[in-house]
Amino acid sequence: MGHREDLLEGAKRCLLAKGFARTTARDIVKESGTNLASIGYHYGSKDALLAQAYVGLVEGMSEAFDGVDGIRGEPGSLERFEEVWSNIIGTMRGPGSLWRLSVEIVAMGDQLPEVRAHLAKAQREAARGIVALFMGGSEDDVTQDTADTLGEFYTTLLMGLMMQWTFDPDGAPEAGHLTEGLRRVMEAARPGK
Repeated sequence: MGHREDLLEGAKRCLLAKGFARTTARDIVKESGTNLASIGYHYGSKDALLAQAYVGLVEGMSEAFDGVDGIRGEPGSLERFEEVWSNIIGTMRGPGSLWRLSVEIVAMGDQLPEVRAHLAKAQREAARGIVALFMGGSEDDVTQDTADTLGEFYTTLLMGLMMQWTFDPDGAPEAGHLTEGLRRVMEAARPGK
C-alpha cells in the first residue's frame, strides 16, 4: 500500500476508536505510519480524509450483509423484513460500532459542510442498496422512483433505529418489534378498516 491507502486505513481505525471530532491529524499519522504532509497532499484536509474513510466504512458494511442470499424470506415479505433488520441490529450491538459513529457525524453535519455534502450523496446512493436488501435483486435494478420512495422509507427507519440503539440500547426495538409494527400498519391500511 502507498501513503494514500495507508492514510485511509489509518483514518478508518481512528474513526472507529475515537470518533470524528476526537480524531486528530496526528492520530491518523501515527496509526497509518505516514506523515502530516501526506494528508494535505492526498486528501486536501483531515476532514476530507475522515469523510472518505467514513464512506469507505459504510460501503464496507455491506460485507456484514453478505449472508442476505441465505435469507429464507421471499423478497418483500415480512419474514425477510425481520431477517434483514435482525442482521442490521446485530451490527449495532458492539462498542466502536459504525452506527454510533454515524450518529456523531449526523449531529456534526452543520459544522462540516464539505463532509455533509459528500455524505448526503452517499446516503442517496445507499437507498438503492437498502432496497435490494429487503426486496431482493441488484442495486442496479432499483429505479430512481423506488430509491426515492421505498429507499427513503427504509433509510428513515434505519436512522431512527441508529438513534435508539445509540442512546438506549436496552430499550431499542428488536427486529420482531419492527416487524410487528409494520404488520399492524399494514392491517390498519387494509380497505374496509
